[in-house]
Amino acid sequence: MGSKLKPGGVRRHLKEKVVQMYEDLFHGTDPCINNPRFWEDLFLLKPKMSALEGEISRCTSDQLLGLKENINTLFAKCVQVLSHEHHIRVVNALLTLCSLVRGLYRKMQGDYGFDFINILIGFDAAEEQMQMLLYHCSNFLTGEYCDSLKSLSLKFLLVLATGTDNISQNTVLEYLTINCNFDAVIQLLSHSSTRNQHGPEAVLYLMLMVNYRKHEMTNPYTVNLSLLDDELILNGYGQVITASLADFNHKYSAHFMEPQGSGWFASLTSMVGSMFLSEEMATRNEHIKANDSFLLALYEAVHLNRNFITALTTATDPSTPPSPANTLDRGITPPIPDSPDAPNPSPTVEMEASVQPTNLLVTFLEYCSIVMQDTKTEESLNNVKLCFVIITCIAEDQYCNLLLHDANLVFTVPLHRLPMRHRKVIPEKTAHARPLACAVLDVMVEFMMSHMMKKLPIELFHQNVNIIHRLLCYQKRNSVRLPYNWKDLWAALIALAKFLVTNEAYLAKKMNIFQLAHQVMNIFNLFITYGDTFLSTPSSYDELYYEIMRMHQVFENMYSMSLRYSRTDGDYKESAQKLTNCLGNVRSIINHFTPKLDKWSQEHGISTLTEEQVLEVVRNNYDSLTLKLHDSLDQYEKYAEKPQHANFFANMVRSILSDTRQGIDFGAFENLSILQELSNSA
Repeated sequence: MGSKLKPGGVRRHLKEKVVQMYEDLFHGTDPCINNPRFWEDLFLLKPKMSALEGEISRCTSDQLLGLKENINTLFAKCVQVLSHEHHIRVVNALLTLCSLVRGLYRKMQGDYGFDFINILIGFDAAEEQMQMLLYHCSNFLTGEYCDSLKSLSLKFLLVLATGTDNISQNTVLEYLTINCNFDAVIQLLSHSSTRNQHGPEAVLYLMLMVNYRKHEMTNPYTVNLSLLDDELILNGYGQVITASLADFNHKYSAHFMEPQGSGWFASLTSMVGSMFLSEEMATRNEHIKANDSFLLALYEAVHLNRNFITALTTATDPSTPPSPANTLDRGITPPIPDSPDAPNPSPTVEMEASVQPTNLLVTFLEYCSIVMQDTKTEESLNNVKLCFVIITCIAEDQYCNLLLHDANLVFTVPLHRLPMRHRKVIPEKTAHARPLACAVLDVMVEFMMSHMMKKLPIELFHQNVNIIHRLLCYQKRNSVRLPYNWKDLWAALIALAKFLVTNEAYLAKKMNIFQLAHQVMNIFNLFITYGDTFLSTPSSYDELYYEIMRMHQVFENMYSMSLRYSRTDGDYKESAQKLTNCLGNVRSIINHFTPKLDKWSQEHGISTLTEEQVLEVVRNNYDSLTLKLHDSLDQYEKYAEKPQHANFFANMVRSILSDTRQGIDFGAFENLSILQELSNSA
């Protein structure tokens, strides 16, 4: 019997019919010549996305130009099928569109010489075809269609939005601004069912579109987001962000509650992301980067929409039944250890907080306290910077400040502290609810105390001190007496001042430490000049003077340092002169009270005074103290994204685009249950 094998013993490879049809399409001739039912049959078959994208990748730019007519026809036929009554055909058409667009985008990355829109759609038909395509996508999102079709529509929109590394160079998005689908996408957030299914992708898409040529044109997505006033939708938008951040927080808390080693080595290795200790550093960074898109979505909402401030602080109680206003996609409480033998740890502040009412701002501040523990990698540094930009916008808003300082709007905020060799982290036993401004200050103080290092993240310190300054300005202008332990803040500011002076020789070669020191002293001058109008108790003002006197050597050394640099011609001369001038009041206090304290010591024969004795001397000698009134202590430059932060956000969006492009997964549409769902819905 003759062998059925071809020469060489290789059996002829059988190709799937849909793959053969792709090959026919890319041969350049009309595929209907040999198969009049080509287009009818194509959308009855499940697309082989990798095969279609492979056909595109194998073509040169010139070959794609030669195939323009067939590719334009394929695109038009896909759009035409979207109006078909059978949903299986519709899904196959959408998957084909995703594959076609993604394949051409990938080809475009290596060769910008050919025109993407002309090859994909054709210039003459582009406007009409895109209008019809986006109409169908919006219809699928808002109509009574199955979840699979809604999900695929969103994935297709994300494929369009993430095609290029620089979103503003993606000319296809011009059609998405002409045929704006903001309302169709945002409506998904108004109902718990659609929000839980599609909320993350909807928020991601809107965030990306807001960043399309945001400084070059009137972007309808930016305008619509800034004017959005539907409370239900705004709460839904916030809850999508809350779900992502809370998931990260709970993983960290679950690991934190596990039995840990003791000693300096355990403290040294227990960094942010310690729940991923068994994984590589790159994986840990991925967990942090995964939240960049949601943080950027939070930033855009806070920055653009004043109505969103209410959603920031809207309380949700984990114990209440789900409702459209307070349903989260993921659970609220930290995971419970599976093993029955797992030890039952003593209640920590995290567990106590989990049964308290919470909100987006509480979750966000807890997230900040975790991610800011490690700023050694570029990913984590950028993440923390974005967090601080968001808090800056919050601290500048008058209405938000009103909510932050409202004595009747109190929450328990579970904050995490970085274990270090010189201190042990002891969970608070009795965490109590306070105004949210207290938690913001706690986060800023903790950052200050845990990041004084030779490789000083000075930009983050500038942001940190500026946030504190904005909160104090609000308190001073409105005579708000926040129930806060101000000693913690003063101790952190003095510790920072001491660190700058001690490491001046090293740091001054790399950065302008005088500007940061000037910001620190401005805060002290604000307390000294106006503290009696906003400090929580009369004794707090006395305690401020006590701290200044107790740490007087730090201020004296800072004055000597600034005087030295201000008398030499160097890069920091002007900044050093400003620092010298703003140290005047602190030095007046030191020079005024030092002889008074010495005299009191001699009269009473006591060499070392107690805190109460110093406070008594301070209270009895205010009248003869002369201070200088500094101008504009409660003024600051308003936050502006452009030009200072424009590059930062452009790079952040570029990174998110890349991660999203790689993360779009169509694997779910290989599932037979999807076909069943589509059949039922049809």
